[in-house]
Amino acid sequence: MSTTATDPGTEEPQRKGKFTFPSALTILAIVTVAVWLLAFLIPSGAYDRNDKGAPVEGSYHRVDSGQTFVDRLNDLFLAPVNGLYGVQDEKSGLVGPDMAGELYGSAGVFLFVLAIGAFITVVFATGALDRGIGRLAHRLRERGAMLIAGVMLVFAVLGTVEGFAEETLGFYGLIVPLMLALGYDRMVAVGAIILGAGIGVLCSTVNPFATGVASSAADISLGDGIVLRFVMWVVLTAVTIAYVIRYAKRVQKNPERSLTGFLPGDREQTAADAGEVPELTGLHKALLVLVALVFAFMIFSVVPWSSALTGKADATPYGFELGWSFPQLAALFLVAAVLVGCVARMGEQKLSSTIIQGAADFISPALVIVLARGVTVIMNNSKVTDTVLHSIEGVVKGTSSGLFAVIVFVVNLPLAFLIPSTSGHATLAMPILAPLADFAGVSRSVVVTAWQAASGWMNLWVPTTAVTIGGVALAKVGYDKYLRFVWPLLAILFVLICAFVALGAALT
Repeated sequence: MSTTATDPGTEEPQRKGKFTFPSALTILAIVTVAVWLLAFLIPSGAYDRNDKGAPVEGSYHRVDSGQTFVDRLNDLFLAPVNGLYGVQDEKSGLVGPDMAGELYGSAGVFLFVLAIGAFITVVFATGALDRGIGRLAHRLRERGAMLIAGVMLVFAVLGTVEGFAEETLGFYGLIVPLMLALGYDRMVAVGAIILGAGIGVLCSTVNPFATGVASSAADISLGDGIVLRFVMWVVLTAVTIAYVIRYAKRVQKNPERSLTGFLPGDREQTAADAGEVPELTGLHKALLVLVALVFAFMIFSVVPWSSALTGKADATPYGFELGWSFPQLAALFLVAAVLVGCVARMGEQKLSSTIIQGAADFISPALVIVLARGVTVIMNNSKVTDTVLHSIEGVVKGTSSGLFAVIVFVVNLPLAFLIPSTSGHATLAMPILAPLADFAGVSRSVVVTAWQAASGWMNLWVPTTAVTIGGVALAKVGYDKYLRFVWPLLAILFVLICAFVALGAALT
């Protein structure tokens, strides 16, 4: 999952005076204080709302926030609390822990992140997923192009459904020797791993840490826009796999064209050097099938099938549609974690401790979501959210729906660099960006797709992500050489993303 900017496994001792990029939590803490200060300078205002709660275009007007300095100071102090379980008062619209009304905080998403963290940790503790990927790589060890395509496809599938990213760092010890044994260089291994998982996250279909959090913040279903995202995933994954295979064949045919060169011993590697991967037992196969069924059921439960199959956003739901959201999904993954542990015969104590450890490991992205939501509470209570929205409305007003979608993609690129946490970025940006879609006559799901594409595109190369900087370090490849390798693909993906989001906006 692309959630943090650091990697404990590749961390070096801090040298005095050396700058290190702050964590997502630190960045959001700074953003919280900055937004609180700016709220004193930005005029308060509001839009009229329709029966669905969406702002009515052209209805913006100035209002008095009615807040004293003490009230604002209280909002700053309670920002994380309100970000978790703040309630929005039905009459005043203010958010606070003691209000009466609808839940405004992100408690549902917070619990969901912890639940899926527990599930993923239990799955990895069984060893089934690692061994399954290892067996696939070893079985294809003598068929280079198929090995590259197979590994990248598996990583892309895991990336698009559950944000598989940092977990790839454990596979360099297996993939690098296999690629070298087939006559490729270390860059091929880097491309297969980083770009395989990265393109899946970029084209997330139901990735809870990207699509899920953004959809919640945009107040739409996780399944909205899944058709566009799936088509994007198919096309962009195929392009990325072809790009890596093309480079691999070039190096295999002419080693002098390698961007990385070869370290002593690289050219003498054989397939045996990668080591024999243990066979998949019947239990491991059963666990892999169970995990696949869990994610398949998750997709089934959130997709608005009537809208997806008829192309009509207001289509009457079919009787078999579940329409699940974060509360039900959190329960699903908690139950699934217990089920996987029972099938794996972990035992009560080990299963309990693994679930607790999994939730603990994912507390950081969960807190990022809470802090980001706290920022939106400050903006809401000081009544500056609509003022910011109104200023952006003036910029995009009159643009075509396709151009609007491209602008959303481009605007989010620098934000993705400053906030490498996909969850925090989504929670912070969506309350502003989603209503803009209403003004442009574009589905909010297109804004979610454009946003996650921007976040995913940046995370393919920025040095603030553990997946990239940790990956090149583990493969012993220079970061500058990786940039030389990946920039033509980044340009291709940039054009394709713009085309897809523009087409998606035009069709809504």
